[in-house]
Amino acid sequence: MGNHNLDALWSHTKELVPDSVETLKEYLRFPTVSAQNTAIPETVQYVVKMINETGGETKILDDLGGNPVVYGFFAAGPNGDSAKTLLFYNHYDVQPPDPLDEWNSEPFNPAVVDGILYARGVADNKGDLVARLTALKVLQKADGGLPCNVKFLVEGEEEIGSPNLAPYLKKYQDLFQADACIWEFGGKDENERINMVAGVKGMAYLELTSVGAAIDMHSSVGAYVDNAAWRLVQALATMKNQQNEILVEGFFDGITEPTDAERQAVQALPFDEEAVDSLYGLTRPLITAAKGEDPREAMVFQPTMTICGLVSGYTGEGSKTVLPKSAKAKIDCRLVPGQDPDHIEECVKKHLIKHGFTDIEVTSVNGQKAYRSDFNHPFVAHVMKTAKEVYQHEAVLAPNSAGTGPMYEFGEYLKLPIVSTGVGWVESKAHAPNESIRLQDFEEGVVHMAHMLSGFAKALQSEQQIAESL
Repeated sequence: MGNHNLDALWSHTKELVPDSVETLKEYLRFPTVSAQNTAIPETVQYVVKMINETGGETKILDDLGGNPVVYGFFAAGPNGDSAKTLLFYNHYDVQPPDPLDEWNSEPFNPAVVDGILYARGVADNKGDLVARLTALKVLQKADGGLPCNVKFLVEGEEEIGSPNLAPYLKKYQDLFQADACIWEFGGKDENERINMVAGVKGMAYLELTSVGAAIDMHSSVGAYVDNAAWRLVQALATMKNQQNEILVEGFFDGITEPTDAERQAVQALPFDEEAVDSLYGLTRPLITAAKGEDPREAMVFQPTMTICGLVSGYTGEGSKTVLPKSAKAKIDCRLVPGQDPDHIEECVKKHLIKHGFTDIEVTSVNGQKAYRSDFNHPFVAHVMKTAKEVYQHEAVLAPNSAGTGPMYEFGEYLKLPIVSTGVGWVESKAHAPNESIRLQDFEEGVVHMAHMLSGFAKALQSEQQIAESL
């Protein structure tokens, strides 16, 4: 696409963005917290309304359990290539807004301050869906309309691990079939570089429970009664040492070694330790420094084991001399390609039994496998190229993010390349109080999606021509 056409996309976007921001604000007012099962039906209807008002066809899929999956379809325009289809993946559910006292505004009452839009779910992931629909409106204003077919899959359980998505993908894989997929998230880093990924880590989220009695007891009986909290802490300490090495036998089984291209891509990733320190207010050095490891490689290629939460006994103000009856820990293991969450759960169970903790109960909260797209696919290069042209800045593409999503199932059932990009920024604070996006980033994200779609069919035709010549 030439500069003249890119200029036209910018012009159309600036016309449409004010109304789109108002639409986004309405969308953000729904407290769609999947963990609490709130506002699901009304949010589904609003997603359908947005797609229909953009000119698309919709179907609500709700026959396989869980929150409904919304399907959207837009046909290529008269000058478009109806043989090529791009799929957008988004989710309409959000994280709980807690802790509420740390918000500077009401989490479900969107507020704009100095060009920044604050609300729960604005970065993860409601802003991206509205930006993508706006990009379609931009293209519809151009001669010939949409340059290819466009589909949407918008689900409502991503924030609780997408437990019911796989059956929908399996049953409706023909409906969602496409040539490539743009994933849900992305944003700019501390140096204003757009960061994108072509994969995600997997996850095994486990709950460990220690029960020592039927009731809480006076702490004095600790002279002869075992303490459930100490018991759990001691069990946890056998799983990871002070050097932050995971000690569970079998934990690293099956890991797929990164390709040379993936390693080179990670070596090219920027990493600013001072910026990380400042962003999070760290009080201790990075654990990779003590281990002599590259934090970029750790983020992309290494699995993790994290204690996400510990609950036991009295944690209120002042003192209460209690020996707790039970203790519970939430464990998050981020996995890399080749690892299986069910296998991780079994390894943890066997590890605890081997170390004498037969009384510690292990249950799985959710599990997902990791996924990486083919880094050499023309679609990956096309998304990168168009990002640089729109943002007029260096773009960063990693083989996978450090986070997790149901990308493996998309690769398994739809067998298509995937790149994730979005309208977030370094201060978006997804999952935290004061979640936000900048309106300028929203506008640029709209233009990028429109520009990317404009050359999408041509980029994939080149791949087909190469394949046919072999």
